[in-house]
Amino acid sequence: MAAKIAQELRLGDLFVREGLITEQQLQEGLAEAKTSGHRIGWALVHLGFVAEEELTRMLAKQYRVPAVDLEKVTVDPKILKLIPSNVAQKHMVLPLRRVGRMLTVAMTNPTDFSAIDDLKFISKLEIEPVIVGEYTLRKHLENYYGAPEEQITELIEGWEDFDDVEVIEDSHDEDYSALAAEVDSAPVVKFINGLLTDAVTKGVSDIHIEPYEKEIRVRYRIDGALQEVMKPPMKMKAALTSRIKILSDLNIAERRVPQDGRIKLKMRNKVVDFRVSTLPVIFGEKIVLRILDKGNLTFDLTKFGFEPKAEKDFMWAISRPYGMVLVTGPTGSGKTTTLYSALSQVNTIDTNIMTAEDPVEYNLHGINQVLVRTEIGMDFPAALKAFLRQDPNIIMVGEIRDLSTGGIAIKAALTGHLVLSTLHTNDCPGTVTRMIDMGLEPFNVASALNLISAQRLARRICSNCKQEATYEEEYLNSAKIELDWAHRTTFYKGEGCDQCGGSGYKGRCGLYEVMIMSTALRKAIMNEMGTDELRELARSEGMLTLREDGLKKVERGTTTLDEIIKETTVVD
Repeated sequence: MAAKIAQELRLGDLFVREGLITEQQLQEGLAEAKTSGHRIGWALVHLGFVAEEELTRMLAKQYRVPAVDLEKVTVDPKILKLIPSNVAQKHMVLPLRRVGRMLTVAMTNPTDFSAIDDLKFISKLEIEPVIVGEYTLRKHLENYYGAPEEQITELIEGWEDFDDVEVIEDSHDEDYSALAAEVDSAPVVKFINGLLTDAVTKGVSDIHIEPYEKEIRVRYRIDGALQEVMKPPMKMKAALTSRIKILSDLNIAERRVPQDGRIKLKMRNKVVDFRVSTLPVIFGEKIVLRILDKGNLTFDLTKFGFEPKAEKDFMWAISRPYGMVLVTGPTGSGKTTTLYSALSQVNTIDTNIMTAEDPVEYNLHGINQVLVRTEIGMDFPAALKAFLRQDPNIIMVGEIRDLSTGGIAIKAALTGHLVLSTLHTNDCPGTVTRMIDMGLEPFNVASALNLISAQRLARRICSNCKQEATYEEEYLNSAKIELDWAHRTTFYKGEGCDQCGGSGYKGRCGLYEVMIMSTALRKAIMNEMGTDELRELARSEGMLTLREDGLKKVERGTTTLDEIIKETTVVD
């Protein structure tokens, strides 16, 4: 606040020195600005002491920034969407036009670098400020964005077909049904229906609804990256949370502990599942909805982006009658999708497939899926023990988390069953070390394993705005990229367009490190060789590391070098 007052005084002194106003008019203007909560320029124009055009011309000269006449400019609605209304009102800015990665923004104070940084972060674009008078800017902000109370109505009107959303009830609870009937007439119902439909249409994987002290923020995760999309009015907070809890059959009176539920909606003749998680935070409850849209799910392993040898090895491993196949990687790297795809390859009428999952993400026909519920004793080891009495051919374990689960999984793999599972490790050789560190015997690990696959997801370059790119040698050296390889490789980036939302990326591709068990590797594991020795041995047998696999995707122009450097590490 003190900084703002000091700046107002400096501007006022500048106006006096330039002869635009007198010292007495300055003092009256400062008093008016303090009373109204506006800036000094607005106050001087409001009091009639100076014409706004003169102020703008003088400030443009002072700041060496072009001035703009908003009366002669018509802003495209698509450009307005780049900067949310509340941000525009807060920083007193109006987006005018976009050329490539550059967004021109009208501002009253082009030296407000914190505002410019905010705009860069929100729009993902470079900002070119032009100067405009506050009096005119306020009028145009209201014309373009509307009064705050109108914003939610405009937001709902922007979505289409959200009335054609049907909630599919999995269970019928009279109390919840009555409560849902009461809320059905509220505007928040249209908002939630519109939000969910919009997210599914845009290919969003997760919706984050986050309450803060003075605002609610809604973000979408698209192609692995979070993007802020809107800030609903604060008065909607309680109703919005309650509506989602009602739909997902959660306790709306319980706000102190996390809760998990599901919503099943029928949208445009297809059913979409949403996995709902609520978490108490200091200003309410954060809600994350994971969208499980089977319509967008690809179960064809040949389209995942495996290199030829890796694909051949993976197909061989899952076609074996027994043994263990492990898929590793961090949360959100597509491990479950890879496992489901593997199961779909071997899902035949003469095969008994059983899975233990926490949670069950997709319902697959022909596969017996079990939901793990630790609170009642139905954990992974208990499920596995039960499976072995159910005459299975193939078993999938959601995750090997401990010695007990790992021990039973290896026992199953060694006694004539194909076992598929996941581990949270960074690469293939590290998976072997992790299993031995859990307490599993090295000779059992070596005997049971057929194959380990480590994976990551990298964003694809948007095909609509793809163009050649170059990198500085300093950048390549710091990322440990070989200069000889870089000099003979053509790099590409996405410039940013309407189809990719200005990000330059659209969709994702997989990066895979596939280590098939050879006789030499089995002996090395039984001799408890270290991670580095196992990696070198596997590479000598043709394994590509995640970084090497990623660089092949860069050579083909599938993704950018930046994505590969971000998602993988170099192996010394």
